Amino acid sequence: MSKLIRIELAQRGVACTARLLEAEAPRTSAAVWEVLADGPVGGDAQHAKYARNEVYTIVPRFGPRIGQENPTVTPIPGDVCYFDFHGGMLDTSFKADQGIDAEAGGIDLAIFYGRNNLLLNGDVGWVPGNVFASIVDGLDAMATACHDVWRSGSVGERLVYSRVE
Repeated sequence: MSKLIRIELAQRGVACTARLLEAEAPRTSAAVWEVLADGPVGGDAQHAKYARNEVYTIVPRFGPRIGQENPTVTPIPGDVCYFDFHGGMLDTSFKADQGIDAEAGGIDLAIFYGRNNLLLNGDVGWVPGNVFASIVDGLDAMATACHDVWRSGSVGERLVYSRVE
């Protein structure tokens, strides 16, 4: 049976359900599933500057170093991606604002809610993400809420991941 996760924009009260892609991204799926065993994981929601239709949060590092697995630089609507950002990859002021350890960096968990995304950062170039889940329910409502994060702002919003048992 497929493992499912719930992804919520807590302040807006909107959630969707995603299926882990265990065959395509077994190490990433396992790491995310394992960290969620201890309860929900999340943080301040951010809307992408470069990638276009993406909302993400950066959480403290968890699990083993995975490397690339089922990578993409052109995520499609409903893709859920994992990025491992070492400390030098993230902007200094962003790390300070988000309370991210300057040396350790963090794990970026992102959802893509619309088309025409391109994971190209002007500072560092291509930024492939591991597609580890696919949204199977609630994408339309989540896309509307994510667009509102872009339009109205992310202050006070949290992006939270949890297991569906």
